[in-house]
Amino acid sequence: MKESHVARYLDRFGATRPAEPDAQSLRALQLAHLRAVPFENLSIHLGEPISLESEALFDKIVNRRRGGFCYELNGLFAELLTALGYRVTLLAARVHHGARPGPLFDHLALRVDLDEPWLVDVGFGDFADEPLRLDERSEQKDDGGVFRVVPAPSGDGDLDIVHKGDQGYRLTARPYELADFVPTCWWQTTSPESHFTRSPVCSMRTAEGRTTISGRKLIHTVYGERTERVLREAELLPAYLDHFGIALDRLPSSGA
Repeated sequence: MKESHVARYLDRFGATRPAEPDAQSLRALQLAHLRAVPFENLSIHLGEPISLESEALFDKIVNRRRGGFCYELNGLFAELLTALGYRVTLLAARVHHGARPGPLFDHLALRVDLDEPWLVDVGFGDFADEPLRLDERSEQKDDGGVFRVVPAPSGDGDLDIVHKGDQGYRLTARPYELADFVPTCWWQTTSPESHFTRSPVCSMRTAEGRTTISGRKLIHTVYGERTERVLREAELLPAYLDHFGIALDRLPSSGA
């Protein structure tokens, strides 16, 4: 990533360049990103192509001040962290849907190696505010909940990420390139079996909790208390702008 792009990306989510690539700075970068760059699938419902090429990601997330889903958010964040001096590895994960983990490449997460390995994820919606220790087996408490990182039953080095007692996703140990996620990204954006094609969603962490627009429903979670209401069609575009800073010229469709 170009130095000029680093500065503009940091400005996008209100962060300063860390003096050194350490754990404290990594925590600050992740939390700031979560509170400024939304998790959203609006491109799918606007008929916009999704590209995992570096320039396309930068244009969407930084220039156009949009968000994205895991491949986009963690893909570009990995470039930024690398440019800041962190050692970053892209890992594939299988998201749990019920009792069984989904297919490989269902999710993209990041491993960052300092004196110890960390799980970094700015692309999973409601998840950890700060990086999680990958080598820690006891509970890790976070404002996003209580997490545990435990070896998967297969014994092949995979790790299960448990959030609030529920299986979140199964993380593989093998490193990948962003291009390896392109086929599954395409499937996620086109298949009627993908939950991303079913309805538009836009969600972002706030200092008090989380704000989400799911379909036409505006959901606020403030210190654990959830309120929701259905927006009128005329309220949707202003709501995307007011709550997420996303300026749209038309409404996303309600489904694929």
